[in-house]
Amino acid sequence: MSDEIDVVWISSSPVLQRFDQPLLQYIAKYVNVAQWEYRYGKDEAGSIDEAVTLLDEFLSQCSHPVNLAGHGAGGAIALSYARRYPEKVRSLTLLAVGYKPANTWHAYYYLQRQLFTISREQVLATNVRHLFGEQPTHTTKKLIAVLNKDLEQTPLLHSLFQLVDLPTGGVSMPMMVCGSKNDSIVNSPALHNWVHYFKPEDNLWECPQGYHFFHYFYPQQVGEKILNFWQIYYPQPMDANTLFYSSFIN
Repeated sequence: MSDEIDVVWISSSPVLQRFDQPLLQYIAKYVNVAQWEYRYGKDEAGSIDEAVTLLDEFLSQCSHPVNLAGHGAGGAIALSYARRYPEKVRSLTLLAVGYKPANTWHAYYYLQRQLFTISREQVLATNVRHLFGEQPTHTTKKLIAVLNKDLEQTPLLHSLFQLVDLPTGGVSMPMMVCGSKNDSIVNSPALHNWVHYFKPEDNLWECPQGYHFFHYFYPQQVGEKILNFWQIYYPQPMDANTLFYSSFIN
């Protein structure tokens, strides 16, 4: 890893990376960004602990603390890493991560499967509306396929039989938490409960709309808020025009 990298974006699922790109391309105009993705083979077990271990192997190549950021389950990995290795993290930025960080859309999906006697595809179609808003039929079908794949790739071990949990609480470094006012997965109460763990330097911001993937629909607005938060560490915007993609495949 180049020592020039300032921000590491954590991706938990290769199939969802496409929704991160507009935001990453925007912030890459000002800071050097590396994208780290967690993958595991079909015959291997995925978990948050394994993801944190692999992320540490990746970040051990960097000589200075970095700013970590991530959305959803990727944010849960970043949060877990920041708690385990606080000396290696300059700041933490979480998008669509509630104060109960394991309560991702995957948990919401399995809860619906437990409560309602409808098909997997019907539940996924409902989740598409909650995550992206109303979409045309052909787009909904494509997004159902994406979510179906993400269920296989997430490191969170939710299932029809058990919903996992992660510890609540804050972190020692400065933290920014972002969400959307019309996100029904990580809703405003789940977001605002973070303030119980906030330090004076921490920050919470809600996008007026955009559902769960608000950073995809409003990359500039979200990017400006995050860059303002990072200005604490950068007296002047950095003149960087390249987005560095780095991935770790287990």
